[in-house]
Amino acid sequence: MKRPSRKTAISHLILKNRLKVAVLGGGSWATALVKILTENKRKVGWYVRNPINADFIKIHHHNPNYLSAATLKTKRIEISSDLNQVVRKADLLIIAIPSAFLSQELDKLEESLEGKIIFSAVKGVVPESMLIVGEHFHKNYSVPLEKIGVILGPSHAEEVAMERLSYLTVACMDSKMAKAVAALLKTSYIRTTISNDIVGTEYASMLKNIYAIASGIAHALGYGDNFQSVLMSNAIREMKRFIQDVYKMKRNINNSAYLGDLLVTGYSVFSRNRTFGSMIGKGYTVKAAQMEMRMVAEGYYATQSAKIINQKYNSSTPIIDAVFSILYEGKNPERVFKKLIKKLD
Repeated sequence: MKRPSRKTAISHLILKNRLKVAVLGGGSWATALVKILTENKRKVGWYVRNPINADFIKIHHHNPNYLSAATLKTKRIEISSDLNQVVRKADLLIIAIPSAFLSQELDKLEESLEGKIIFSAVKGVVPESMLIVGEHFHKNYSVPLEKIGVILGPSHAEEVAMERLSYLTVACMDSKMAKAVAALLKTSYIRTTISNDIVGTEYASMLKNIYAIASGIAHALGYGDNFQSVLMSNAIREMKRFIQDVYKMKRNINNSAYLGDLLVTGYSVFSRNRTFGSMIGKGYTVKAAQMEMRMVAEGYYATQSAKIINQKYNSSTPIIDAVFSILYEGKNPERVFKKLIKKLD
């Protein structure tokens, strides 16, 4: 009798609820993922950096700082502010720490990642390595590519908390693994699809935050829906060029993982990156906008990362260039957008 492969065995264990799952991160998206997993009757390890917040969640059954209206099934959660303890007990790690702070959190890691499955729910590039999260774990922690995956939208944590119908895309080289993880996340209000484009979907989740900042700036400057539609149309084509230059493969950029995620981030009132862009367009400095916002606008860090990465590929990215000049070179948003509109069609 032929023995099942290790990959098939792992997928089977996930589906049978025997693989131990942990979420790393204490923000809104981490909270939403924990909510989804526990409602699927999964026992979940949860790393929350702040021990005060961790204790609060245990007692009051909700996160005091993020999605506070969402009640959590804490009997199914083993929450800890000890990263190594959470990692030690888990087989599948879902990373939901903002990319700008991922390295400093991983510096605390003493446990080996050998044999672990890593799925990233992070939307950005790790600044220290200039790598998307999956590549970062592969190159710096020797996690095999077939044990790396991505969880992305289109969705907002706030709507997940309200149990509004949402969609998630699960990307992994191993389709059986992707299906198994997708099954973990499927609920009455969460629909899931799978993809084999790990690199493309992860870059898309980074780039869409930059375009959402552009959308927010445009809104604050008084540009209307007509211009926003042109901006988003150009953004998806710019995204397609950038991703194709970085990693060539056959993909449909109009799929939900790319275009859908871009649209929800660019238009939604829940979009922290659009909010950040709107504040910049109104005249806030970057530092003032960051101080006023309680959540991390990852598009700020993504803008610099995309600019640096593109030095190698020289892809045509007028929108990214415009946002970079405003955020990092202190250029006047109104003047920058007057030049940008001449480059859009």
